[in-house]
Amino acid sequence: MGQKVDPRGLRLGITRTWDSAWYADKKEYAKYFHEDTQIRELIKKNYFHAGIAKVKIERTSPSHVVVLVHTAKAGIVIGRKGAEIEALRAKLEKLTGRKVTVKIIEVKDFNKDATLVAENIATSIEKRVAYKRAVSQAVMRAMKSGAKGIKVMVSGRLNGAEIARSEWVVEGKVSLHTLRADIDYATATAHTTYGALGIKVWIYNGEVLSTKKEGGEA
Repeated sequence: MGQKVDPRGLRLGITRTWDSAWYADKKEYAKYFHEDTQIRELIKKNYFHAGIAKVKIERTSPSHVVVLVHTAKAGIVIGRKGAEIEALRAKLEKLTGRKVTVKIIEVKDFNKDATLVAENIATSIEKRVAYKRAVSQAVMRAMKSGAKGIKVMVSGRLNGAEIARSEWVVEGKVSLHTLRADIDYATATAHTTYGALGIKVWIYNGEVLSTKKEGGEA
């Protein structure tokens, strides 16, 4: 089962928390959910080159939304003298009709973030870099940055082949069945002249919960 299901959802409440932290009744739930989707789409669209890893949303009250933007290039999102972040806040307040607080969290090691690794591979392929080279470079950088293991899958008409296929690259250990394992997972799409290539990335960063020894020491 661990091989098929999204490893992030499988570990919610164990090693991961929800990207949307709020509670709503039945009448408001769909509205808030749709609003969260629009917020994420707006940020991804306007700051695609800023390396947005994730966007977390907290609702402290019905009239206040806190948006935490995890990015590899904080300077681009903040802008000169905070101009960009103020413009973003204004757009989000117009979109939601609520008071919005935007907080920027810099991703210090983007080579171990699955979202950024997947998007980087997709961008390289779109720039006509050979997919094997793009994947091998990403794997090498992740392992050098301290990742315990990484697995990358590329699917589609690889090198313009008539028949689509999938290729895997695995380095180190990627334990998908261990729930205490810190597994980061992401997907991306590379649009080429031969069609779309799907990219999946799993990165294992070690175990989160400490293991207890059974019995005493001999």
